[in-house]
Amino acid sequence: MKSQVFEPIVRFAARAAVPIVVILGLVVGLLAMLFTGAAEATLLNDPGPSVRFGLPAAKFVFNLAMSVTIGALMFALLILPRTAGRGTGGRKTTKNARPAANGAGPALDPLWEKALKIAEVASIVWTISAVAVLVFTFVDTVGAQAYLDFSSQLGVFLTQIAFGQLWILIVVLIAMASTLCFGSRSYLGVAAAAVLSVGVMIPLALMGHSAEASGHTQAVNSIGLHLLGVTIWLGGLFVIALLGPGLARSTQLRTVIQRYSTFALVAFVVVAFSGVENSLLRVHSFADLMTPYGQIIVAKAIATILLGLVGFWHRQFVISRLSTAASATREFWRLIVVEFVIFGATMGLAVALSRSQPPVSQAPVGDPTPAEILTGEPLPPAPSLSHYFTEWSLDPLWIAVAVGLSVAYIAGYVNLRRRGDSWPVMRLICWLLGMIFLVYVTSGGARVYGEIQFSGHMIQHMLLIMVVPLPMVLGAPITLLMRGTKARTDGSRGIREWVLWLVHTPYMRFFANPIFASVNFAGSLVIFYYSGIMKYALEWHLGHELMIIHFLGAGYLFAQALIGIDPGVKRPAYPMRLLMLLITMAFHAFFGISIMSSEVLIEGDWFGNIGADWGYSAIEDQQLGGGIAWGIGEFPTLFIAIMVAMQWSKSSDREAKRIDRSEARTDDAELRAYNDMLSKMADRDSEMNQRRR
Repeated sequence: MKSQVFEPIVRFAARAAVPIVVILGLVVGLLAMLFTGAAEATLLNDPGPSVRFGLPAAKFVFNLAMSVTIGALMFALLILPRTAGRGTGGRKTTKNARPAANGAGPALDPLWEKALKIAEVASIVWTISAVAVLVFTFVDTVGAQAYLDFSSQLGVFLTQIAFGQLWILIVVLIAMASTLCFGSRSYLGVAAAAVLSVGVMIPLALMGHSAEASGHTQAVNSIGLHLLGVTIWLGGLFVIALLGPGLARSTQLRTVIQRYSTFALVAFVVVAFSGVENSLLRVHSFADLMTPYGQIIVAKAIATILLGLVGFWHRQFVISRLSTAASATREFWRLIVVEFVIFGATMGLAVALSRSQPPVSQAPVGDPTPAEILTGEPLPPAPSLSHYFTEWSLDPLWIAVAVGLSVAYIAGYVNLRRRGDSWPVMRLICWLLGMIFLVYVTSGGARVYGEIQFSGHMIQHMLLIMVVPLPMVLGAPITLLMRGTKARTDGSRGIREWVLWLVHTPYMRFFANPIFASVNFAGSLVIFYYSGIMKYALEWHLGHELMIIHFLGAGYLFAQALIGIDPGVKRPAYPMRLLMLLITMAFHAFFGISIMSSEVLIEGDWFGNIGADWGYSAIEDQQLGGGIAWGIGEFPTLFIAIMVAMQWSKSSDREAKRIDRSEARTDDAELRAYNDMLSKMADRDSEMNQRRR
């Protein structure tokens, strides 16, 4: 009876989801473009109305299909159980389950399979819309002349123009992800499809801001975060609606919605943070907000807040009553429809913004200085100790990572304490200290001067590989994750299950092996500075972010091998750890001395042409960087050596106490057995001597 009451609402939400978002989004987007003037024809070389209106429409469909694809893959990886047989709380749910595609193994859960079907269809639409956006973008870039010798000009655009090359990469990544959606039903296959799908956001973010314009790092990373947050939020909502009656009748309804709600909350915070960060680059004053572009931003912000309020209502008053109250279920599905209405309008506004000219120019500055040509930013003040703490250039990506990991750690700590379990406060302090260091290294003076000085670059690297990882390792995040979160029993995988799987994979065991970790730790700096790879970290935004990830990971694995607490690493004996530390640091000192004594400028095209006149040459600054590489390493090395010695002492004390307890339990049985053995040996020797006589 209960299902008969709300099933019509469920079916309406499932059937109306796509039409509501598409129609409302296109209408609102069109009105917003007319309001900002983005739909008006250009005075010269106008591509025509088919492109002026077709490109935004194709982008809208592209964004929608991307959201649904990634949302469906997220449900398959992190929310729904893959195999049938156990539902929420371990209850049997084999009804309507289908056998695995190859006829072997446990049957696949019907909802999980339907989520993959949604991903399949959405990925096809995504691929087609990506090709449409590519073609429209080509015509929009070239203008009316694109229709003259269309194919040859398109070939040049795709092979020789960076914008076209990025779109080719996007189409290839989407096609590969779509192929995996159709061809794989394993967790790893679906995970690979999700990685490729999320990877599409990298070129999309890179295209969203000129590399030569001011605030490039902030713009690119905020755009990427915004795309990720919106796709998780909207895509998950679509999947809930499209799963429809099957999910409504399932015993998993409440659990699934609760899990999605957690992701949606995180997505909302990411969307709000990244949206504000990105808007500040395009709107600098209240007067800018009064322009058509600024008013569209205000409207989009209001819609985002409304969506957040609907989500808050879900979490506070509706989700807890799902599966027990028909009224709550009806209210939930009605709110889903409301969310689609607001989301459709929001997406239309977003597309209109992407086609409109902001009041603050995003073009490179006229008559730029050498520093602005290379970095896109004006030259900071002359470096000094105070300026290393007062000069900041915020990186939204790493701020979001540090804040998110801090909140997650605190939540795990609170869960343990509420449960009555203990967790050392010092570990919490260590983790938060590591996150503070991470924010400084990626957004503070180390980053600001790291872009223009070799010595600043070396400070950033030394902090990343030798200072930031130490408190992170002492925080024991994997152990906290295992103790502070509940293991899933319904056949699905959450963050806990995926992290533990990753920690125990053969690949991670190889990279975490103390020998490899030591070689990677010492060798990375030499390879980075002497092989030419450093050039890409300086010139490419993606290269810079990958550099941060690599050095942070190398330092973390090395510290984990020596003083770590978390599982997953087979650590050597304590004397061997001290020997590894000694050898690694000796190699590290040799690296610093080699730079100090070098007379050849590393990446001279960059550091030699930065245009700074601070009283010393680029080669002198490089030699100073070598001294920094040598000097900074001394303090973390001493700290690690002390920690190894302390852990060695504690281990010896624990072993001694264990032996004492064992002797107390057995009444010194081991000692008496040893004495008996010695006595028997003495008696045997005595008998042998007597026989010889």
